[in-house]
Amino acid sequence: MPATASQPATAQHVVALPNGLRAPAVARRIAERWLKATEPADHVEDAVLVVSELVTNAVRHTHDSCRLTLTVHGGQLDIAVADHSEDLPDLRRQSPGDERGGFGMDIIRQLGGQVTVVPAIGGKTVHVLLELES
Repeated sequence: MPATASQPATAQHVVALPNGLRAPAVARRIAERWLKATEPADHVEDAVLVVSELVTNAVRHTHDSCRLTLTVHGGQLDIAVADHSEDLPDLRRQSPGDERGGFGMDIIRQLGGQVTVVPAIGGKTVHVLLELES
């Protein structure tokens, strides 16, 4: 069904990422390319930073592949990373981090991202919702 004024268009891109140190860089390139083709360029840098943080967390805290899903709908971008760990991140913690990390969720909050975690048997999906319209 085509989009109408009351029903905005939805665009989605899904990619499976293997576990490994290169996954965040691959995810950044894929997200940047797709978002530049889909959305105004002024939101791409923030979104790519969120993608990098989420995929880095998945690589760091799991030993399996993850799935990146980018969905644009109604002036919002949902960045979702699904992994195979049932351990849930502590979204309330606001710490200064250290030399090994711990800055990701604070960065996402500073960018205005709304973070939710959807637990599942055998894993979870971390969603960050970013407003695309100023």
